Formats: sequence, C-alpha cells, structure tokens
Amino acid sequence: MIKKTIFAGLRVLAMFVALCIAVQDARAEGPPRRIVSFNLCADQLLLALADPGQIAGLSPYAVNPLLSVMTDKAASFPRLDWDAESVVNLAPDLVLGGPSHRPIHAMLSAMGIRVVDVALIRNLSDARRQAIEVGTLIGHPERGQALARELERAEARLSGVALKPPRTAMVIQREGYREGPASLVSGMLSIAGLRPPANTSSGSGGFMSAEQGGFVSLEHLLTDGPDVLVLQDPPREAQDQGALFITHPALLARYGANKRIDLPERYTLCGGPPLLQGLDYLANAIKVLR
Repeated sequence: MIKKTIFAGLRVLAMFVALCIAVQDARAEGPPRRIVSFNLCADQLLLALADPGQIAGLSPYAVNPLLSVMTDKAASFPRLDWDAESVVNLAPDLVLGGPSHRPIHAMLSAMGIRVVDVALIRNLSDARRQAIEVGTLIGHPERGQALARELERAEARLSGVALKPPRTAMVIQREGYREGPASLVSGMLSIAGLRPPANTSSGSGGFMSAEQGGFVSLEHLLTDGPDVLVLQDPPREAQDQGALFITHPALLARYGANKRIDLPERYTLCGGPPLLQGLDYLANAIKVLR
C-alpha cells in the first residue's frame, strides 16, 4: 500500500514536471506565441488585436452572445474550463486574466507561466490606454493604437449628436438595481448628453452608494424618476420578481419609446470592440429621444 502511494505521488510529480517543461518550451523571446484568455474582456481584445495563430484558448464566456460581441470569431478557438489545469494543458507563454481569478493566477505563476491582469474599464480614456497596452503586450502595437483611434472617433460621433441641453437618465437592471456614475455605461451616457439625476440619496428612492449604485423603488421612478430610463437587456415577460420590476405596465407607460433606451449589457462590460459598438449604438438610440 505504501509503495502504491509513493508510485502514485511520483506519477503526479512527473506529470507536474512535464507540464512545467511544456510551458517553458512554449516560451520564446519576442512577442508571445501562445496566448490564453481567462477573461471576457481579454477574449475580445485578443480577437481584435492578435494573430489567430497566437490565440491558444479563450474563456467560457467567449461564445455567449449576451456577454460578447465577437462570438462568431471566438467559435473556432478552444475554450477553457474554470481551472488552472485547462490553461496549463495549452502550454501558453502568456495568460490574460482578471482580478477575480487570484488563486488560479498564483498556481500558474508558481509554474512559471506569465499572467497579466486585464483591468475593468470605467471610462473612455482608460479604454484607449488599455487597447494600446494590450496591443503592445502581444506584439502588435500598431493594432492597439489603431483601435484606440477608432474608439476616439466613435466617442466623437456620439458627442456630435449629444442631447442639448442634457437630460437626466438612470440605468436600471433587474429588481431595480441602478448603476452608479462610476461605471463605464454612465460614462457613455454622459457623452450622449445624459446625466445622473441629482436626487440620489437613499431617502428619495431607496438606493445606496452614489458612486457604485444600488437599488431604486418603482414608486420613486414613477413619481420622481429621471427624464430617460436606460434598461439593460430588459426581459420581454415577467417570469420572475426581477423581471416584474422592469416589465411593470406603469413603468412602461411612464417611459415610452421616446423616454427609454434599451441598451444591451454586452456593450457596457468591456473596452475594445464592445465599447466601440456600444458608442455607435447609443448615437443611433438617442435620435429617438429628440
């Protein structure tokens, strides 16, 4: 029994060493040759900026049309499981992750794999900077710079049709959750001439943190709500309590087509290609509000 245990341990050790060797063999001087993304936003940046041959694997979110704008491109690439083993098996020389994957990052780093976080984007300036940084990181600085210029032009297009004078707007999700002004979607709306209402204290509507958001009551929206309501991926039917809030007849009557924007959430989660499409989507959407 002891011998079997020892042999089993040796086999596991041998597999670990073999994987480490495979990872080290995949490394080379110059741009990374095998890149794995463990992050929704990194998925889309890679698909936009990397050579197809550089992409060794993408996150499970890469083909979810509710979250990504690049599912067609992503479909031909391997997708990971939510564990370090699925990453190591692809022998990457660069892994792009996010702040929520710290334990996996530690395991990969211990095996000598380079891991770089792709940060959440809160504003357009950060998005342009991120495009340039990721382009440089993967060996295509000119593509990153080109994407940053595209984002700048899309921002200018939205600014050129912005509502004047500005109107108040609130971003509402299921169950009455509202986005705070310290979010990417709020920054996008600001460019479009849509500003958060001033009365955002908990006493006026039941929502919290002025910066990060919170919850707002249906009563507040009906009696003292903003000029424009922005709904992210609104459900068509009230199949649960969360959907009931969004589909309430009184709310839909108060905010008709000329006072409401239905904004897909996939445009507001990441910088890069999703943000590019989201800016143009908003430029078209606000024309209905005039």
